[in-house]
Amino acid sequence: MSQPAAHREETPPETVAIGRALSRIPAGLYVLTAAHEDRRMGMLVAWVQQVCFEPPMITVAVAKGRPIMPLISESRCFGICQVAEDDKMLRRKFRDDPDPDDDAFLGYDLAPSVLGGVPLLRTGLTALECELSCHMDVEGDHDLFVGRIHAAFGGDGQPLVSIRDDGFAY
Repeated sequence: MSQPAAHREETPPETVAIGRALSRIPAGLYVLTAAHEDRRMGMLVAWVQQVCFEPPMITVAVAKGRPIMPLISESRCFGICQVAEDDKMLRRKFRDDPDPDDDAFLGYDLAPSVLGGVPLLRTGLTALECELSCHMDVEGDHDLFVGRIHAAFGGDGQPLVSIRDDGFAY
């Protein structure tokens, strides 16, 4: 049941404008991967961006408190596997928070890791293997991980790219 008009909270016009502007920034879909000791994890992320040419580096935004964060911090490396537009299985597999006792990569074909142990999904459209250069707490709801790319491979297909309706919603 909707609230009477007098009791609805109005969104300030500047917030609406910011949301509209943010929604026009394209986002992709990637599986962020990491491993440390005997644990491996992967999760879907949307905010990945190149930040340097030399050395080649990317940044990844990860929501605070996600269980993959300690694995990245402790191992000092991570992988990014770009999801192809038609790959519903990969999206479904890595959509939810991983069970810490479950190895989500069992049954998947993984590429060899040059940094040692980073799970790189061959089923991804492209994959990047990165050494952690910087972890930043930006005092928001996400942290940033900056990684130097040490290896990459790619396949054929179209990437999943989206423009959102609202920059404040997924």
